[in-house]
Amino acid sequence: MPRKLLDCAAFCVASILIAFVIVVFIGAAANAQEQHKHPKQDEEIHNRFYSTWMMPDDPHRSCCNRRDCYPTEARYQDGVWYAKRREDGKWLRVPAEKVEQNRDSPDGRSHICAPPPSESSSYAPDTVFCFKEGGGA
Repeated sequence: MPRKLLDCAAFCVASILIAFVIVVFIGAAANAQEQHKHPKQDEEIHNRFYSTWMMPDDPHRSCCNRRDCYPTEARYQDGVWYAKRREDGKWLRVPAEKVEQNRDSPDGRSHICAPPPSESSSYAPDTVFCFKEGGGA
């Protein structure tokens, strides 16, 4: 009888642990999706801008897959643009050929399209697809 009780208790603890892990992963996935959303008031203007933004150095390729592009902080230093990556706050050097010259910023802010660092295995480290400086730069 005690062995059966121990087996039941172990099963219950394992079940609770598995449920906890599932809840944590669901919460993390939901939070990651929220990170890629724009403020409600900006969604339409950003969707319109990003959905038609093509790479300056390859005008047949889109900059964005609806997750890669977002407003960012930017700075111009020694003739080079740098933009802050949203996920980890790292300042990325923007190659000159990735700087948009033919469109204005939709809202006066700087914008970048870059894969999150978690997807860096698919791209060269610190890849920038497209960048547009803001009006205040």
